[in-house]
Order: sequence, then structure tokens, then C-alpha cells
Amino acid sequence: MANPPSDVIAAIATAPGRGGIGVVRLSGPNLSALAAGFCGREPQARLAQFARFRDGSGGLIDEGLLLYFPAPHSFTGEDVIELQGHGGPVVMQMLLARCLELGARLAQPGEFTRRAFLNGKLDLAQAESVADLIEASTAAAARSAVRSLTGSFSKEVHALCERLIDLRMLVEATLDFPDEDVDFLIEAKAFERIEVVATELRAILDRARQGSLLRNGLHVVLVGQPNVGKSSLLNRLAGEERAIVTDIAGTTRDALRETIQIEGIPLHITDTAGLRDTTDEVEKIGIARTWQEIERADVVVRLVDVRAGLTAADADIDVRLPAGVERITVFNKVDLADRAPERVETRSDGKRGVSLYLSAKAGQGVDLLRAELLRVAGWHRHGEDVILARERHLIALREALARVEAALEARQALELMAEELRLAQEAINSLTGEFTPDDLLGVIFSRFCIGK
Repeated sequence: MANPPSDVIAAIATAPGRGGIGVVRLSGPNLSALAAGFCGREPQARLAQFARFRDGSGGLIDEGLLLYFPAPHSFTGEDVIELQGHGGPVVMQMLLARCLELGARLAQPGEFTRRAFLNGKLDLAQAESVADLIEASTAAAARSAVRSLTGSFSKEVHALCERLIDLRMLVEATLDFPDEDVDFLIEAKAFERIEVVATELRAILDRARQGSLLRNGLHVVLVGQPNVGKSSLLNRLAGEERAIVTDIAGTTRDALRETIQIEGIPLHITDTAGLRDTTDEVEKIGIARTWQEIERADVVVRLVDVRAGLTAADADIDVRLPAGVERITVFNKVDLADRAPERVETRSDGKRGVSLYLSAKAGQGVDLLRAELLRVAGWHRHGEDVILARERHLIALREALARVEAALEARQALELMAEELRLAQEAINSLTGEFTPDDLLGVIFSRFCIGK
């Protein structure tokens, strides 16, 4: 792991724009003297002090509060100062410029959190949860990020690592003393314990997949011919009139996006232009953008007017849909066809499918669609213990599980078993950053916002 840096960094920690309060944050060694350059006196530790922030010539920049947190009892583990002034962009830039005059440099994205990691204040999983908490798009995602920040995920990782270390010790002992009468592995029930580790990894991986859904959500695109009810369905799912609805074909000319929540999962719903042959140049552009949205979709919801049923035009749409994308067929307007809402499983060309009968306008059967979207996403209720996982977490957990399963298969070749357990431990350790290359750390922290 790289050595902690020794220079002073500074950045505006509050969001861009105007606000009642703005914060400039500094971190580095020996900041007490730097604080005196602002307000003419050395600050008291962990006490909010009224201060007049002055420029190099003694002129007043602003009045506000100064907070000083001496090392190691701070977020970064270094001396930290926060200047809290009035939240105007000009004032914040003037305060930041004064910090740079006094010897600080502008912080890189995520550099404060990176220093907290390098100084042992946070492990890598906790550091990433800082960014996840800031970026959380739902309350469920925010709660999961807070749990990771407080170390709940890290504790599970460390416990798994300890179990793997114990198992490696048993295997190595058996390899070192092959002539002993006692078989260490059988005596210690090592194989049963490896099975337990594999079971725990599967459970954690499942919770991580659910957390990944909380973090990233699902991209859903509504497609179909004009006037089949796509915009009405978007409005119904959103709970407000977001899209214009008329009986005129071609009303929707461009993609309209709305994010909703179902069971805390963010669903990014895109309403698109009706797919048909047209001579209208503007509508043609909208249809081209519809196909672009379809290419990026996780799920395509194809709407059909139940009164007309599947037509040749619908078949043409179906043929052009990407082969790997999940599809849900919605037969809309059941209120006009005197038909009850229902879910019907279908099979075509050996492939399983689902058809839903509902009314977007009347709201009948829309809950069937909500439930189907959750099913397609792979969501199931998991209480409050889901892990807000990133893709690298899922990769590491899958790698660790594969190595543990390979260790079980290699029980007749102890050298191979020992190596597989070692690789499993390395994969687990990468979650908290104990064996993480510096170049990967650079990528991770570069995605943070400035001032964090």
C-alpha cells in the first residue's frame, strides 16, 4: 500500500451553487499555523469558533465558523480544518484561493477519503460507501450505504478471512507433518468448515446482488405502435402526468425518462416514440432514438392494444428487438375490452415468456407489471442487510466462491487445496483493500466528488 502523503490539500466540500452555508475543507500536517493565517490566532481543537476570514493584505473575505480537528482524531487521520462561511460561489472561491496562497494545493476527486483509507481510518469497502451514500437515489440505498460505512460489511469480510486463515493453517499443518498419525483435517472437520464458508459466501453474494440492484437499478424501455398506451403507462407508474397523452398518433416524438421506486429499487423508465412507418421527418428522428434506447435497455416492455391483439406490425417490432434483452408483453386497455387483469406465462420457439393484461389509464393490473419487473430484476425481500455492492465486489465474491468450491474438489490433492484457499483469501481481502494495487485505488477514488 502507498505511503500516506504529507502535503496540505484543500477543496470546497459543499455542492456547487448558492446556499446558506458553504464549507472549505483542508487536510494535512500542522494546520494550526495555517488557521492562524486566516483568523489571526491558533484554533482550539474540536470547538466551533467564530472567525473573520482575511486575505493576504488583511482585508475581510467573510465571517463564519472555523473547526479544527487535530490528527489522528479526524476523518482523514491528519489535521483537518473546516471553514464554514456564507455559501455563495464567489465567497467559496475566495476562501479556497486564500488556502492555496497559504501553501495548500487543490485536492483531487476523492482525495480526502483516499487519505482516510491510507491512514487506516477506513477500509476500502467503507471508503466506497462514502461515495455510495452521496450518490444514493433511494432511501433503501442510503440505508445500505450507511451500514457499510459503519463497518457491517467489513466485519463480515474480516470474519470470512479469519475462517480461511484457520483452514489454510490446518491444510499447511497436514502438509508439513504427513507422517503423523492424526489427520489434522479430519480431526478439525476442515472439509465441513470449508462447506460452511462456501455457504456463507453464497449468502453474501446473493445480498450483494440485491444491493447492486439498489445501487444501479433497472433500465426499462416502453415500446410499441402509436396509441397503445405507453405514455399513459409511464404516467401511471410515475404517479403524475409526466408525458402528454392524446389520441393523435405520433404525439410522443422523443424519449422521456422517469425514475420510480419499487421496493426501494430505482427503475429508470423510458417512454419512446411509437414505432411505425412515417414520412414525418421529426417523428423519424424520434423512432431512431427509440431503437437506440432499446439497445441500452435491461428490460423491454412491449405494449399492445388488447382489442387489436398482436398484429403484423407488432411481429415486425418483435423481430427487431435485441436477442438478449428481457421482454414483457403488456396487453393494454383491458377496461375497454371487458377483460380482467391477469398474468399469463407463454412459450414460443422453446422460450418462456410472460404476458400481462392491464389498463394503464384505469390502473387495473398495473401492480402485476410492478411485480414482474422485480421478478425480472431478480429482487427478493432481504430485510435491511443487503450489501450496496459495486461490480468489483461482485467479481471478488464470485472469485472467492469459485476458489473455495475448487478447494473442496481438490481434497485429495492438498497442495492444490492450499493454493485455492490462498487465492480465495486474496479475493476476500481485495474487498477491504488489504491487497489492492495502487492503480486500482486511483480508479476507485477518481470517481469521488471534489472535497470528498
